[in-house]
Amino acid sequence: MRIVALEEHVNIPEITSRIPQEAIAARGWPSPDNPVSPVKQVGPQLQEIGAERLQKMDEAGITMQVLSVSGAGADLLDAEEGPALARDYNNALAQKIAAHPNRFAGFAHLPMTVPKAAADELERAVTELHFCGALINGLTQEQFLDHPRFAPLLERVEKLGVPLYLHPNIPPAAVRKAYYEGLPTALSTLLSMAGFGWHAETAIHVLRLILSGTFERHPNLQLIIGHMGEMLPVMMARCDNVFKPELTHLPRTISETLRQQVYITTSGIFTQPPLRAAIATFGIDRILFSVDYPFSTNAQGRAFLDSLDLPAEDLEKIAHGNADKLLKLR
Repeated sequence: MRIVALEEHVNIPEITSRIPQEAIAARGWPSPDNPVSPVKQVGPQLQEIGAERLQKMDEAGITMQVLSVSGAGADLLDAEEGPALARDYNNALAQKIAAHPNRFAGFAHLPMTVPKAAADELERAVTELHFCGALINGLTQEQFLDHPRFAPLLERVEKLGVPLYLHPNIPPAAVRKAYYEGLPTALSTLLSMAGFGWHAETAIHVLRLILSGTFERHPNLQLIIGHMGEMLPVMMARCDNVFKPELTHLPRTISETLRQQVYITTSGIFTQPPLRAAIATFGIDRILFSVDYPFSTNAQGRAFLDSLDLPAEDLEKIAHGNADKLLKLR
């Protein structure tokens, strides 16, 4: 069976090294010496985009990875350096994809501190490099995508007919201080990121896009979020109950907007209860397979896929059909 995984990460050190270490530290990324730094643990796998990656894909029967940049990026740079770094990153990624066009596709890396430049780079990446959309890492300069400054980017996304993958990022300093300090260092770091904080922040980000009316202003915007919906499936009915239309003054309920403009992936969540909740709330046509490689292993993802007791048609939708349609892969 064809299997497409679309939250699969890379890092190209010669490009990332152009970002000042003080900017990376100020944003809150764990020090390279931090034993729980996610990038430290899988650095070699992130950087390898060739024979070893393909071998691991083959061993798990994964047909295609949609590659995206992991870690610190152009969102930490100014209006001059950010666009240049994003362009170089996308060009380098396109070269890697061109070597194996049937195995790799790409999400663009964008200079989010300059939304107009981000929109232009997205269009270049889609129309010239044939990327499938873009992946954005959480907040930019402590602002969510519902901020008016990002309207030019969202308009361009709609025009191009490609999705945005909204991926977690390090919480802002004030959030880290209020919510996560006071525990042993490793536990504070993990709680703020993969242990819970990343997922809560992404869910809040999506809800802000709904409650601010951003999705209504951009009705053709399609968003992808990972980790089996970042807890939104189990909160959907609660949100509908709390945010009633007479309060939001929006034409759709929370659940209607989620089911019409948000896709979710299985990245890094490989147990049955979250998937059952996702199917029951978002519906089978909105669920996409992902591994979150190399932070999760291809073997884990494939074992989970093989464990699913679903009709063949539904299994194929999750494994590749929904992704092929959304990303225009075939």
